[in-house]
Amino acid sequence: MKFARLILFFTLPLFLALPSRAEPQVADGVKAVVNDTAITYQQVKDFITPAVQSLQLQYANQPDVYSQKYTELFNDGLEQLVERALILHDFEVGGYKLPDSFADELVQDRIRALGYDRKTLIETLQAQGMTFEEFRKQVRDQWIEEQMHRKNVSQQVVISPFKVESYYQAHQDDFKVGDQVQLRMIVLKKTSADDTNTLALAGEIAAKIKDGATFQQMAAVYSQGTQQKDGDWYERSALRKELADAAFALKPGQVSDAIDTPDSVYIVQVEKIRPAYVRPLGDIRDDIEKTLRAQEEARLQKQWIDQLKKKSFMRIIP
Repeated sequence: MKFARLILFFTLPLFLALPSRAEPQVADGVKAVVNDTAITYQQVKDFITPAVQSLQLQYANQPDVYSQKYTELFNDGLEQLVERALILHDFEVGGYKLPDSFADELVQDRIRALGYDRKTLIETLQAQGMTFEEFRKQVRDQWIEEQMHRKNVSQQVVISPFKVESYYQAHQDDFKVGDQVQLRMIVLKKTSADDTNTLALAGEIAAKIKDGATFQQMAAVYSQGTQQKDGDWYERSALRKELADAAFALKPGQVSDAIDTPDSVYIVQVEKIRPAYVRPLGDIRDDIEKTLRAQEEARLQKQWIDQLKKKSFMRIIP
């Protein structure tokens, strides 16, 4: 399970672990050595704390599943810290320098972004068992990671129009839109499951429309649903079965009879019909570019980290 890499970035306040469920026990100590950096169990545990809370809530009544997910989360967090150590080492041996004055500016920017003054920040850090120097190092390391990622990954990504068009042609099924109808609806909510008065009222409204009253007028008076200036477009799969069966049997301009469902009664008018089609490339070019960029960044990230691992000393301790 690859959990969100956003937890690499330090935010305040840090979440406190929920007491409702204990993590699976792992012996404390060093979990990995990367060049001259040791990564401890406690560092990994602290790193994954925000994500652990989500697991605690999601699997509160499934201890076995929680234990499995926690192990996956822990291993993924360890891998991310290993990658961080590799990147920071590459920065140091690559001859790059980050002046202390610039690091101080980064810290001040972060403090302002968090809405703290220095005194309040220090008090908050102390309450969480962290020193100001540890906070400063996290801010510094994060900036280095971002710059090294930009240099080795982001700036290397090139998505050509040909790649976009090729992806579009190869994934036509992903961009298909089914048959659609543009509908106006009158919605009458039932007071109970055996309410028959609402169905009778709907029948009267439908009869008035067929006798010449406009659908808009009847909707304004009776409908308990949201009113729109124009009808919304729906594919069959977006409508409950009773509505879909009625709506897709109508022609533009036609109005249905009362449609009875367990909780409401509907009357629908079809304004337009649009047959199935494939979305044009112009409408989704940006989305395809984002998909391709994410894929290429993931490939380059893996390639980069693999190269760093090959030229580094690494040991993962069970």
